[in-house]
Amino acid sequence: MTNDLIKGHSIGWIGTGRMGYAMAGRLLKAGADVSVYNRTRSKAEPLTELGATIVDSPADLADRDIVFTMVSGPDDLKAVTMGEAGVLSVAGTIPGLLIDCSSVSEEASAHVRAHVKSLGGEMLAAPVSGNAKVVKAGKLSIVASGPEDAFNRAEPYLAALGEGATYVGGGELARMVKICHNILLGVVTQSLAEIAVLAEKGGVPRHALMDFINKSVMGCRFSKYKTPSIVNLDFTPTFTPVLLRKDLDLGLAAGAGLGVPLPVTQLVRDLVQRVIDDGGGDEDFMVLLRQEARDAGLDIQPENLDVGDGL
Repeated sequence: MTNDLIKGHSIGWIGTGRMGYAMAGRLLKAGADVSVYNRTRSKAEPLTELGATIVDSPADLADRDIVFTMVSGPDDLKAVTMGEAGVLSVAGTIPGLLIDCSSVSEEASAHVRAHVKSLGGEMLAAPVSGNAKVVKAGKLSIVASGPEDAFNRAEPYLAALGEGATYVGGGELARMVKICHNILLGVVTQSLAEIAVLAEKGGVPRHALMDFINKSVMGCRFSKYKTPSIVNLDFTPTFTPVLLRKDLDLGLAAGAGLGVPLPVTQLVRDLVQRVIDDGGGDEDFMVLLRQEARDAGLDIQPENLDVGDGL
């Protein structure tokens, strides 16, 4: 997966959690010149095998042409960009383009964007849809907003991360798209949990239900991807209820600010909170299935079948 188009800029990467590690790895495999910072250095060091240079602080990436950030939330984003040792803290030297792939609020993103602009740089909001396995399969999707010329400059690098990026306009519009996406993610996950339990309590094995759903017009990449988890109750985390709750809270806040009622979103948010309260906050968010089964009085068990995930 080499691409001469992505060799024209030096790249900085901040954040190598499950997603960030896989994404930085794709850029390295595509031939990009990538220097990496992660708060826990040891988590980034294996990327040196792919050619990465590991640095000691975000400030060490200030001279990179393009810097990506993939961090947990708004406070982390502000710290690695505007903090004392942030990538924007070096007097007279900043990256020409900052690309933030984190899921943060519009307000936090706009705050960082204004600071970048005041220093003479540009910023793209580029949140993503997928998880580390999706990244490795080359199926990550990205939505981006900001200056169009900045998007055009970044597009080859965004394309190398997965299936390419959708440009939706200026400012923080990408944040709104990602919030809407993750509301749908939560609602669909809860719906899958409900129908799986309903079908099983009515005598239908979960694998048979999901085989039909995935072949129908209601099937989608997500339902196929979650089928092994639904069938075999494998809740190894790809995205946790805690992170889903954060995004649902962002959606509810956006709805309140814009006067858009989101009653289904609120209900799902409350159900996600119950999962967290019951100790499932660090498992995969498909653990909503287990909670639904408990509420229905169903002793749900793994079917232990070899089913594909569509990737």
